[in-house]
Amino acid sequence: MCLSIPARVDKIEDNIAICTVGKSSYNTSLELIPNENVQVGDYVLIHTGFAIQKLDTEEANNILSTFEEFKELNEEMDREEQKHNTRII
Repeated sequence: MCLSIPARVDKIEDNIAICTVGKSSYNTSLELIPNENVQVGDYVLIHTGFAIQKLDTEEANNILSTFEEFKELNEEMDREEQKHNTRII
């Protein structure tokens, strides 16, 4: 399964955007969305180093919120699994 992530555009040079997701920055090609008029401060959906879609801020924040919920759920599942494994040993 492939996953795309929303990222904020921090800088643009030619057809390459420097995009931020959390504390990480990525060089992202804008070649697949040349007619989207991407600007600094916009959000784009990144997949394998390419921006594949421009997102509005609300949509990007909704996706990032969902990712955070998945992260929290995964952490809770890890804690439950550790409790279970500790009891078995």
